[in-house]
Amino acid sequence: MTARFEEVDGFGNKLYQINWLLPVLAGLLGVVGVLAILSATNGIWSQGAMQHGVRIAFAFIIMICVAMTNIRVWYTLAYPAYFGALLLLLGVELFGVNVNGSVRWLDLGPIRIQPSELVKPAIVLALARYYHDLPSWRVSDPFGLLGALLLVAVPMALVLRQPDLGTSLLICATGAALIFLAGVSWRVITLASILAAISVPIVWQFGLRDYQRERVLTFFDPSRDPAGASYHITQSKIALGSGGLSGKGYLQGTQRQGGYVPENRTDFISTVIGEEFGFIGSLALMGLYIAVIAACIRLSMQCKAVFSRLLILGLSTTFALYTFINLGMVMGLVPVVGVPLPLVSYGGTVVLVVMGGFGLMLSAHLHTGTQLPRSD
Repeated sequence: MTARFEEVDGFGNKLYQINWLLPVLAGLLGVVGVLAILSATNGIWSQGAMQHGVRIAFAFIIMICVAMTNIRVWYTLAYPAYFGALLLLLGVELFGVNVNGSVRWLDLGPIRIQPSELVKPAIVLALARYYHDLPSWRVSDPFGLLGALLLVAVPMALVLRQPDLGTSLLICATGAALIFLAGVSWRVITLASILAAISVPIVWQFGLRDYQRERVLTFFDPSRDPAGASYHITQSKIALGSGGLSGKGYLQGTQRQGGYVPENRTDFISTVIGEEFGFIGSLALMGLYIAVIAACIRLSMQCKAVFSRLLILGLSTTFALYTFINLGMVMGLVPVVGVPLPLVSYGGTVVLVVMGGFGLMLSAHLHTGTQLPRSD
């Protein structure tokens, strides 16, 4: 009986020691998402808002369960998770479901998952473990770099085949950020930057599809095809501008009611917030995202193990890229790509991945005293 009470008391103490600022901020973003989706669907709960709320609640439970699990478990599962994600990507190649001309989903009966979203935290886990195990003197070594590049390049190539340029670029950017954060020398960074600059015209000519080139050209000149490739961004700017300083009021957005902005409950959901709550509402939303990113960075600064620190920083980078690319796309600052606004846009896989990533960060912080094996 005494042992049982001690176990419960230990569980309670562990739960209490979780850094609750991050879960609270994530929950607030989820509430914003439910309200925005409800408005985007003309106040009809059954067209996405209710489902999003249920997913947020379920993902919140998953986040806490992941956080309570010892970081040593996630260290052990880092490589199996990575190879499992690769198998799912291969499954898309063989059994993927075609939606709007892209094969990115696996249909598993009652649920449909997007493996390209699952591979993002899997890559972070694998790279964090790779650099934790790698002796510090080999971080800038050619063979040390080759291993990290392979961990990024293989899933990136599989995602690019779907085709999903936006996600493949996110994977590349996250991998590059982690390699930099691991302490690679500036000599390597300079060489990589030169090679990247040289490869731009080659990628433009042979690596992009026609519609992808059109999106980039449209970004530089939105007037070239206002009824076609430029339509999304043109209507997005109109919706944001029509909101003015304080917006038209909740459920009162005329651009939203007229259905002028496509995908306004997914990738372009921030146009609903901008139109109905204006510049002030958009600024508050951006402030909430900045607060989440700042909370994540603060967690990383309190971790000692290389694995824990890189895990948090890598997942934070992915979350920040999601956010800034989506908001930049909606405002016309970056080309239009299929990147959702995390925890606000409608989409089950992304919600689970983001909240699960927060759980991994909380686990790393909660178990910062746990010793992990390290090569010197």
